[in-house]
Amino acid sequence: MNYKMIDFQKHGDDRGMLVALEENKEIPFQIKRVYYMFETGENVRRGYHAHKHLEQVLICVQGKCKIHLDDGYLTKEVCLDSPTYGLYIGNDVWREMYDFSTNAVLLVLASEIYDETDYIRDYQRFVELIRRQDKNEN
Repeated sequence: MNYKMIDFQKHGDDRGMLVALEENKEIPFQIKRVYYMFETGENVRRGYHAHKHLEQVLICVQGKCKIHLDDGYLTKEVCLDSPTYGLYIGNDVWREMYDFSTNAVLLVLASEIYDETDYIRDYQRFVELIRRQDKNEN
């Protein structure tokens, strides 16, 4: 599955903590879009899609949330509960964000600008595309 946890280096003193992120260093791509989710209601799930080309790093800068990942064969649940960790998600991975704490702020760094044609929003179509790609590669 095309994902990994990134442990960001933190810096701090008696004034507080700081994490600095740079594209092509801590973030493994050029950042072309940044957005964040907050005030997500209780029992709300977000996402329900995969991307054909886009890469993302998700950082829960406040609070916590869970991420459901699916590559068409295996699933994985990841908890984001620290601003010092990021979740890299490559293309061809279905994602759903859920179980947001009331104060959660989920920051997303993306490798591409918004392009609706890059989204796969139907899960069955996603699985079919993944299996077709795998069959063509073998």
